[in-house]
Amino acid sequence: MFSETEKTPYVYKGEKMKGLSFVAPNKAIDSSHFESTERVHAEWAALMPYGFVKEGEANLRYAKVIDLPKEGHQWWGEQPSGVVECILLAHQNGQKVMLKPHMWQGRGKYTGDFNLSSEEEWQEFESSFGGYILQYAKIAEENDVELFCIATEMETMVAERPAFWLKLIADIREVYKGELTYAENWDCYDAVPFWDKLDYIGVDGYFPLAKEKSPDLATLKSGWGKHLKKMKKVSGKYAKPILFTEYGYRSCDFSTDKPWETDYSLPDNEGLQARAYQSLFEEVWGQPWFAGGFAWKWFPFKDPSKASRDKFCPQHKEAEAVLSNFYETL
Repeated sequence: MFSETEKTPYVYKGEKMKGLSFVAPNKAIDSSHFESTERVHAEWAALMPYGFVKEGEANLRYAKVIDLPKEGHQWWGEQPSGVVECILLAHQNGQKVMLKPHMWQGRGKYTGDFNLSSEEEWQEFESSFGGYILQYAKIAEENDVELFCIATEMETMVAERPAFWLKLIADIREVYKGELTYAENWDCYDAVPFWDKLDYIGVDGYFPLAKEKSPDLATLKSGWGKHLKKMKKVSGKYAKPILFTEYGYRSCDFSTDKPWETDYSLPDNEGLQARAYQSLFEEVWGQPWFAGGFAWKWFPFKDPSKASRDKFCPQHKEAEAVLSNFYETL
């Protein structure tokens, strides 16, 4: 027997988001730094401020609106004044914006594992974290941001502190009138209990597709099968579209085995990155429940050598041509 949601899958009727995850610049930029996004026909930019916490620490540190920008303390594009300027520049360039605050845990540890040992610590952390998110929700409202992402990859906190998230969403709705999502990792998005309170089911789509060193396109396309079934089921359960709040593959061997890893020792393989992108566009993009996504990641640098050194970045690589072609024609 099939459930009613499986008989009648959710159908997304909006325009699919053709987005890029725009890396925060370390110093002030101007509109010319957004021109590279036009090469790939991107219509959305995800802007990502950061707050910082040490492992086991109960206080999130972040630049506040009342603070003056601090040279060398935090990148310009991660501070409120820089975020506002980037929103304005993106809008001037004809792009819509998803504002997506991130938390950086000490030494780059996975934020989904962040945990604390006492109720007192959790309450202290929730106060600072909630203040951080609400600050950017207000910035989003004041600057006509089209989509706000309430947090990124907070798996343990989502499981351990469900009441906090319900209150946070309600508080955000009080100050921000646009659409909301939350970005959860590809392997646990189905466990998030509050999708019914949001407008999109946000998935950071680093799905493993094949274990081989350099699999062909057919192998990569077949690797999407089980992932598509699960996304369709979750979308139908909540009657919400799936949005890839991040997606991407590295330009190196074995990058479709564990796409989330950052092993810099693997040999370059631009062709595999390009095929992985193509498999995503051919297998996922046309799904009726799919709302689009944001490629990870895009640098504001004008010097192509800087962007090409980052394995995830598709700029000035074979994957850029694939991205451009599909964003232009889909």
